[in-house]
Amino acid sequence: MISKILIANRGEIALRVLRACKELGIATVAVHSTANSDAMHVRLADESVCIGPPPSRDSYLNIHQIVAACEITGADAVHPGYGFLSENAKFADILEAHGITFIGPTAEHIRLMGDKITAKKTAVELGIPVVPGSPGEVLPENALEIAREIGFPVLIKATAGGGGRGMKVAKTEAELEEAVSTARSEALAAFGNDAVYMEKYLGKPRHIEIQVVGDGEGNAIHLGERDCSLQRRHQKVWEEANSPALDVEQRMKIGQICADAMKKMKYRGAGTVEFLYENGEFYFIEMNTRLQVEHPITEAITNIDLVHEQIRVASGNGLSVTQEEIQFQGHAIECRINAEDPRTFVPSPGTITHFHAPGGLGVRVDSGAYAGYKIPPYYDSLIGKLIVHGRTRAECMMRLRRVLDEFVVDGIKTTLPLFQELVDNPDILSGNYDIHWLENHLAGDKSH
Repeated sequence: MISKILIANRGEIALRVLRACKELGIATVAVHSTANSDAMHVRLADESVCIGPPPSRDSYLNIHQIVAACEITGADAVHPGYGFLSENAKFADILEAHGITFIGPTAEHIRLMGDKITAKKTAVELGIPVVPGSPGEVLPENALEIAREIGFPVLIKATAGGGGRGMKVAKTEAELEEAVSTARSEALAAFGNDAVYMEKYLGKPRHIEIQVVGDGEGNAIHLGERDCSLQRRHQKVWEEANSPALDVEQRMKIGQICADAMKKMKYRGAGTVEFLYENGEFYFIEMNTRLQVEHPITEAITNIDLVHEQIRVASGNGLSVTQEEIQFQGHAIECRINAEDPRTFVPSPGTITHFHAPGGLGVRVDSGAYAGYKIPPYYDSLIGKLIVHGRTRAECMMRLRRVLDEFVVDGIKTTLPLFQELVDNPDILSGNYDIHWLENHLAGDKSH
């Protein structure tokens, strides 16, 4: 069994991992930049190591410093959380070379799914349904021919990308050349790689993702789906499990397809297979080879601790449950509470003067924030995650409305008012929304 885990992250996810380690009796090491020396996970860890100045590249992305921290403290494993080095195959390789367990998939699987073109080819081979698209990289000279085969409108996407960068829509042939050129330029600036590919652009899809866990030996399970359609600039804002758009038969069918694919891959650890869903059809878009921000809603409806499972698998102890033992119960919703203006989404770093987290049955708050904590300007703006669970979606909504009124974060602007608005919107209450809904709503378009 792993005896000491270094948590190579910050914020709420570092605290989340730390809690799981403590429950399993595993010693913890927190790493932090000089900007996070007063963070809650640093205060609660058994040991802490400063790994550099505030910029991520000098601290949380500094592989050399993190490996050195492992050696100094005797940590025999690293949990990367999400973001930062969580999907960095080089990091996984270096840890393995130093005899340190990487709590995640193999470097090979990270590489396989990290490149969008290779991931799509692999999905086809594994029997996962995919969006019609280019067989490989799209270049200015072959773009028109490929687009005509797929049919307009088309979506140009960076092969190494994410978060909407290097992504452009061409609705007609006249728009294609500029879309490809702009996407390539954005991709090069954001990822150092200008390769792009092309997919059929779906008009009003939902974003559905399937949570999977494998033991690396050919056993794998799925834990149902999450609906992440409420997004702004391709960033998730509100997530639900289960999806209001799927029935039990659809859920189990796509879940089993994904679990079977993970068995064939001999995938190790937690992962998420992401789809666009429209008119009853699923279309693979990517696989994230890590823990997702929104994992707590899956935990709420399955009563399975995903970080415990990650650690079990990394320790060589296999999965704690079989597919037949998993029972889906009730409904859960997560709201991402960010330090941002609720209308413009401009970041709002600063000192939290008052902080009161809501409570009660079916309520969970994952946050490292507290009164007096200073939100630094160097990282993402996530303050914490509000997760509510109820026996039905209607009960869940009622509970969410109540706890949003209880949640107090003063001293900075937050997105709490946005959620208070959404929870009373007829489309949200009925579950009638797609990936464009939130941006249309924020722009004042009431036609959706």
